[in-house]
Amino acid sequence: MAEHVVPKKIYVAVWGTLMAMTLVTTLVAFVDLGRFNTVVALAIATFKASLVVLFFMGAKYTPRLTRVVITCGIFWLALLLAFSLADYLTRLWPA
Repeated sequence: MAEHVVPKKIYVAVWGTLMAMTLVTTLVAFVDLGRFNTVVALAIATFKASLVVLFFMGAKYTPRLTRVVITCGIFWLALLLAFSLADYLTRLWPA
């Protein structure tokens, strides 16, 4: 099986995007978004992780079965986060 060669400019563009998103993460940390601080932080982290997995780990150019396994792992993580947040948000906290 032939390997897929990714041009260096793609890696540089992805690296630049990751650095920019790191700056955005730092700047957003100083903004009070109330209950949405965690949501915004997780959204930025998910975007950055997606770039790393797709380009630096080569998942964009892998066979279909590998993509299915990655998608199932992401789905499982989403389920765990959803159930954990559902538990946390429905607790009755003492006043």
